[in-house]
Amino acid sequence: MNNKFLGMLGLAKRAGKVQTGEDICSKAVKSGVSKLIIVACDASDNTKKSITDSCKFYKTKFVEAGSKAELGKFTGADSRAVVSVNDDNFAKAILDRLND
Repeated sequence: MNNKFLGMLGLAKRAGKVQTGEDICSKAVKSGVSKLIIVACDASDNTKKSITDSCKFYKTKFVEAGSKAELGKFTGADSRAVVSVNDDNFAKAILDRLND
């Protein structure tokens, strides 16, 4: 996995611009707070479908990247299937690093 992407995700977490967990991220999408959703590649099919359908409906950007363990490690948890980035600048920076 791209270390630059994960490093930027960790920085966003320390800045307080990240929420984790499927339910919390789903609420962030529905309320318009979320600027980018990151879904772990090894998340369950139900989780992927639920979150991506919400993102499509509410027109929120989403990507599938990293494993649950990697997302959890860089956001301060054991494992996380879904991460919401709630800042435009961090979302853009993370997407830029994912595309490198």
